[in-house]
Amino acid sequence: MHQKTKDIQKRYDGFLQTNCLWKNDAVYTLKQFKIKATSSKVNIAIDDKLRLGKYIERFVSFQLSQEKNLTIICENIQIQKEKRTLGELDCILKKENIPIHLEVIYKFYLYDASVGNTEIEHFIGPNRKDALVEKLHKLKEKQLPLLHSKECISFLKTINLKPLEIEQQVYFKAQLFVPFSKQNIQLTNLNQECIVGFYSNQKQIEHFSNCKFFIPNKKDWIVIPHKNVSWLYFKEFKILTQEYYQRKFSPLCWIKKENGELLKIFLVWW
Repeated sequence: MHQKTKDIQKRYDGFLQTNCLWKNDAVYTLKQFKIKATSSKVNIAIDDKLRLGKYIERFVSFQLSQEKNLTIICENIQIQKEKRTLGELDCILKKENIPIHLEVIYKFYLYDASVGNTEIEHFIGPNRKDALVEKLHKLKEKQLPLLHSKECISFLKTINLKPLEIEQQVYFKAQLFVPFSKQNIQLTNLNQECIVGFYSNQKQIEHFSNCKFFIPNKKDWIVIPHKNVSWLYFKEFKILTQEYYQRKFSPLCWIKKENGELLKIFLVWW
């Protein structure tokens, strides 16, 4: 198998094994799309220059195409008013003959109890931007209501649909990371199975000075850690991460412990 094909397959498998961030409509009454995570051989070409969100959309498109009871009507539809883009509909499909407008989201969030007052408000992006609560508000107040805009209604006529006939659902997958010092956090609204690792600062990472490290590129953040990579010793790793600290960027890292156990962590600059 060609190396690029192997990389795509590993990423696709990682995507499939990532859990949805909540079950049913437990969060903000946003209904999660249900589909079985059936692993299959990927036979699609994906431009490596795509940003991660768009890259994931290609995986979702492939996954949907494997389903017998499902038909993709259209994808990545830009809704415009005059020459201004109002927004984009990720996908309109029919599942068991029911039209669904599906928004696709894949995120990495870190739990910080000092931010906000609720479980949802505590989850922020690795660089302290892009908070979960902001994304949920954007979905609820901007992305999903777009379907009912005058401009979108005009588009829907071209595919013989009306907004009121269409169910709105989200396919929101996420990897969650908890603090190194408090790894026994129990979630109530969000899916506990989304917790895949912890995050550490410069001082805490010293606990792993006898371990080996690997820093995957961003496309490989979705990959399940495996041993077949070029591992770094702690000293090399520390030197390499200085650049990330200076840039105020928190990289995702893999750790291989002395007993062979593999961990997935974020090394934060804050």
